[in-house]
Formats: sequence, C-alpha cells, structure tokens
Amino acid sequence: MKTLLPTSTAGSLPKPTWLAQPETLWSPWKLQGEELIGGKQDALRLSLQDQQQAGITIVSDGEQTRQHFVTTFIEHLSGVDFNKRKTVKIRDRYDASVPTVVGPVTRQKPVFVEDAKFLRQQTKQPIKWALPGPMTMIDTLYDDHYHSREKLAWEFAKILNQEAKELEAAGVNIIQFDEPAFNVFFDEVNDWGIATLERAIEGLKCETAVHICYGYGIKANTDWKKTLGSEWRQYEQVFPKLQKSNIDIISLECHNSHVPIELLELIRGKKVMVGAIDVATDSIETPEEVADTLREALKYVDADKLYPCTNCGMTPLSRHVARAKLDALNAGTEIIRAELASR
Repeated sequence: MKTLLPTSTAGSLPKPTWLAQPETLWSPWKLQGEELIGGKQDALRLSLQDQQQAGITIVSDGEQTRQHFVTTFIEHLSGVDFNKRKTVKIRDRYDASVPTVVGPVTRQKPVFVEDAKFLRQQTKQPIKWALPGPMTMIDTLYDDHYHSREKLAWEFAKILNQEAKELEAAGVNIIQFDEPAFNVFFDEVNDWGIATLERAIEGLKCETAVHICYGYGIKANTDWKKTLGSEWRQYEQVFPKLQKSNIDIISLECHNSHVPIELLELIRGKKVMVGAIDVATDSIETPEEVADTLREALKYVDADKLYPCTNCGMTPLSRHVARAKLDALNAGTEIIRAELASR
C-alpha cells in the first residue's frame, strides 16, 4: 500500500566525526585508501539507520560518500583541472576557489553507481539519489574551454544523463538534481536551464526531481537571505516553465522562509517535496510546527502529491540536531496523516 505523505530529506546528513570534520562543508576525509572506502560504507549504514529509525519513507545515502554535492561529481570527469584554480563568485553571492575547465568534459566511468548499489543492498525502501544539476555545475567552475555557460551546461546534461541511467539500473527510485542556481539566474533558467535539465532526465523511467532551495545554513547564504526583503518570490520566476516540464517532483524551501506559500499554485499538478524543516538553525521544530507548514502547503498541493521534506541538506548541523529534526519531520507528518485519514 502506498504511503500517504512520504517523507524524505533534501540530501546531505552530517558525517560521523571519525570520517570527516563535523559541521563543516567540504571537510577533508580523515581516512585514506581502503579504510576510506570502508568508512564511507559504515557511515552510509549509520545514516540509513538514522533515517529508518526516524520513520523516513524515502531514504538516501545522506551524501556520506561525497565531500561536496557538486565538486565530488566533477572531480571524476576529464577536462577539468583541479590544480588550475580560479576565484569566481558562486551564485552571485560569495567568492570561492574553483577548478578550471581546460578541455572537453567527459565521463570516463560511473561516479556514484557502486555507492548506489551498496545502498540498494541495505534496504527495500524507496531510495533517492542526488546529483548536481547542469546549471549549478557550471556555476561551480571557471570555464577556459567552451567560453559559454550554455554550451557547457549541455555537455554536463549529457554526462548527467549517462550517470542517471546507470543509477536507475542500480535500483534508484528517484533521481534528484540539485539546482540552487535556479533561484538566481532566472533568464538563463527559462532560456536553457530547464531544457538542459530535461536533457539530463531523457529516457529515464524512474521518477525525477529538481531541488531548488536558498542554500545550506551557512553565513554567506543567511546573509544573502537578509537582502531579499519580506517576501522571497524567486520561485515565481521559474515555476511556470517547470510546471510544464517533464520533471516529476519539485523540491523547495518553505519552513521559516519568506516564500509566499501561494506560489505553490503555479506548480499544481506536480509532486512537491515541501521543505518543512529549517536547516539554518539548531532549533528543533515541534511536530505541530511541521504540521502547520504541511497544512498550508495542502491548500495548493493535493495530498497524494505532497512529500514532506527538509529545506536543504543538513551537513553543517550536528548529528544529534539533524536526527532530532528528522524525528520532528516524521512526527509532524503523522499529525497530518491522521487528520487526512479522519476526513
């Protein structure tokens, strides 16, 4: 029987202290070689167990096998030189030292497929796997070869499609593409960003999702949010075209944000992963706070299409805070499930 309001996380969960520095983005591994491989698998098991014990319906690897949601994928591609670095402004927000595209980008071998197979072996639950989206990938590099954001995005879309098809064959039920850049580069999103995303999902039979948020709870992002005013209407720029796209699920940020909830009307008919957990604070939501967010969303999303979720990844949080937030997500969802069942 299909679960009503299936819960999931947006992506990352905190890594154990023996694997990487806690509460830190891009934290270097503390293990090497075979120990690192085994350590990643152990961390994946722990992350899965936390999700299962919290009652999460659609589980993931918690991104235990990667350092960063974009660069870990890119570093497995040819045509990108990680030793030749340039400083660029990520999403028009903060400076970062990034690798350089020096030649044609190609995927020589699968990147996450073995990790996905390992996760599939650990559970019979539906599993979701996150990949960076084409536009967010190009925004995390310096291009010294194509000299065109659009051309590079199309190349990445082809590569992502290769990876996605092998992830599907490995037993992944939902493949999610992370596109926080969709909340920044609106003209490009509508001109070619959504089109390149559709190229990335071409031919897939599993469900597909796009995750569009306002970023991890790090200072650069929280400072940016303070400049956005009392209403965050960025979604309004891209939702109409996404509603017409072939993407099955749209994942977005709702709780403790200034996103007008009525914007969800623009994607009516799509499945929606509603962010009901704030990842920018250590404060633990109460079940009723989660339920309130979901009640509001249900005014614009049919119950059979609503997937309670987190606003974004939780890598910067401590493990005990992240786990408590997962428990709150499940408890709040149970309140709404009971309310729907009693109607």
